[in-house]
Amino acid sequence: MTTAFPPGTPVVPRGALVLLDPGTGAVLRVIALQYNPDTVTRTLQPQGVGAETGERSEALRLRGPAHETVKLEIELDATNALEDPLGPDSAAVAEHGLLPVLAALDLLVNPTARALLDQDAAARSGAFEIAPMESPLTVFVWSRDRVVPVRLTEFTVTEEAFDSNLHPIRAKVSLGLRILTVDDLGFGHRGGALFLGHQRRREQLAALHRSARLGSAGLGTPPGGS
Repeated sequence: MTTAFPPGTPVVPRGALVLLDPGTGAVLRVIALQYNPDTVTRTLQPQGVGAETGERSEALRLRGPAHETVKLEIELDATNALEDPLGPDSAAVAEHGLLPVLAALDLLVNPTARALLDQDAAARSGAFEIAPMESPLTVFVWSRDRVVPVRLTEFTVTEEAFDSNLHPIRAKVSLGLRILTVDDLGFGHRGGALFLGHQRRREQLAALHRSARLGSAGLGTPPGGS
């Protein structure tokens, strides 16, 4: 059965991983999170110039965007999909449990069989240099304000319950993502343009924050002033 919500109930958007064709920008797949995680952990490592004890003139300079990583834990449960026979995944879940969505996540870090065969064929034909296989561009969507290109760096699946055919019906997926910047992709790459859009939006949001007065920090004059 479908779940009925009272009138006026706000619809909460779900986080998602969106796979794009890096050349055309066409959407290849959208993996929406079944439940939004309670916590998302972000770590930013600034790119300073030189070593920790570098020249004084370089102390305040930045070489480029900070290295930013995101960690989150996704919960998956097949029972909700089974309760809605008209849902888009109900038939697949009824037959295979959570294997379809877990397989879609697996493919984020695995080349396709076709790509592997093509690479093998090129090697057998005596190709002098075989270019590494290019995967789709993965985009992490966490509201309209945060849409960023990412690379999956950590991926752990804990399958917690199974049906009679040993298909998982409840699982937790821990994801580690590294945000890709123009340093990684270049300014002409579609992902680089996405990062610049994210950076501009971050600057717009920062401009909405009203600066506090120095007095609130117990200071009457600017730090270093007379």
